[in-house]
Amino acid sequence: MQGGFSDQLPFLLLMLVVFFFFIILPQSRRQKKEKNFVNNIKKGDRVITKSGLHGKIFSLNDKDNTCVIETQAGKLKIECSALSFEMSSKLKTK
Repeated sequence: MQGGFSDQLPFLLLMLVVFFFFIILPQSRRQKKEKNFVNNIKKGDRVITKSGLHGKIFSLNDKDNTCVIETQAGKLKIECSALSFEMSSKLKTK
């Protein structure tokens, strides 16, 4: 039982660095992209909601952060945070 904590310190530091680069950094980048996506949507953009509804932005309401999307079934008012960044960006690349 020689050394104790001083022997484990480099291993703990390595675990913290790995945790930061593989979990925290990618999550913060994803959040930044999603926030940028929500701030830059405009009328006429084709989007997909996180629940899978496809539609086109009909109108935006900045006061309560909602939008109205037009689908084949009609118009729906939803929160802008319910728009899927990943799926909507795939629509734009097609």
